[in-house]
Amino acid sequence: MRIAVLGGDGFVGWPTTLHLSNLGHEVHIVDNLSRRWIDTELGVQSLTPMDSIQERCRIWQQETGQKLNFHFLDLREYDRIRNFLAEYRPEAVIHFAEQRAAPYSMKTDRHKVYTVNNNVNATHNLLAAMVETGLDAHLVHLGTMGVYGYSSVGAPIPEGYLDVEIDTPAGKKGQQILYPTRPGSVYHMTKSLDQILFQFYAQNDGLRITDLHQGIVWGTHTDQTRRHDQLINRFDYDGDYGTVLNRFLIQAAIGYPLTVHGTGGQTRAFIHIQDSVRCIELALSDSPKAGERVRIFNQMTETHRVRDLAEMVANMAGATVTYLPNPRKEAEENDLIVKNDQFLALGLNPTTLAEGLLAEVVDVAKKYAHRIDRSRVPAVSAWTKDIARRVEHDPEGKRLRSVS
Repeated sequence: MRIAVLGGDGFVGWPTTLHLSNLGHEVHIVDNLSRRWIDTELGVQSLTPMDSIQERCRIWQQETGQKLNFHFLDLREYDRIRNFLAEYRPEAVIHFAEQRAAPYSMKTDRHKVYTVNNNVNATHNLLAAMVETGLDAHLVHLGTMGVYGYSSVGAPIPEGYLDVEIDTPAGKKGQQILYPTRPGSVYHMTKSLDQILFQFYAQNDGLRITDLHQGIVWGTHTDQTRRHDQLINRFDYDGDYGTVLNRFLIQAAIGYPLTVHGTGGQTRAFIHIQDSVRCIELALSDSPKAGERVRIFNQMTETHRVRDLAEMVANMAGATVTYLPNPRKEAEENDLIVKNDQFLALGLNPTTLAEGLLAEVVDVAKKYAHRIDRSRVPAVSAWTKDIARRVEHDPEGKRLRSVS
């Protein structure tokens, strides 16, 4: 199959690219390398050393004989993405090409505007270009569980759709609607807007679309990235882009107190990076037909409270836990129950939190500990100005308690 991976240089995009290439697909990476420019903007680098995308592709071909095709292209340039689709006519398009960090999207008004402009325009340009070129490709989009927010409703979050009953003059009428969103950041808001765009283009133009609502990704290695040191995935640890469990593991490796924000009672959905790429494969194998509604999967394997994860890592590594001001505007405690029946039915064998895998990440962190800038560990992007003042005054929680 000819597959275009938009955002194929990124944290999930790169291992997905290798996974699909390893399966024998013809893979075209489309990326504007904006994530690398953001590293420069923030003054922080991936914990793991990353070669250029061209060098990564060369090493993969050297190791496997499989060629990766790289196209330097910004999805905000409509004519260029339309021309790319018209020329190469991929049979599947994997859409990772969005700014992915909630804290980054909330840093300043400029970051909010950039996130909306980048994410929403990229998605709409892609959809319009698929229609204009008559491309009958399966579009698989990486969304987020965060579109639903983190309030406790006391019932499992279904996979995309909610059964409701509406009172009509003729009596009650059943209907399925998109499960209501409650985004907690500008980034999550753009993913909520994506859903509406997908719904429109599926019903109006018959586009075949699968939307994957993914949990927080942890881990760094997949079977393919282990094949050569220069194929290693990026690994973010900073307060804007580092995901919570990966940050805990890095902090434990360098003797930095594990940073729990607020009470740590936030429950989140998680998935290992190896399962993430496997889910993309499974989604590609189960394409909807033209005219079907958007297919929505909850791409996660387990849920945990943040403070419980911190204690698990602290006990494993002999680390301490520090409770910091919470830069986010969110409930201090929440429950999260999520259905993921569709991926399980397709054959996903979930990778759950196991000490061996956690230790593997700590080993990676120790290997590259010399690359860590400790000043970039605190999360200082705040959701509101009053929170920003508290976080700026005490970013490392020096006035708060640490526990062993």
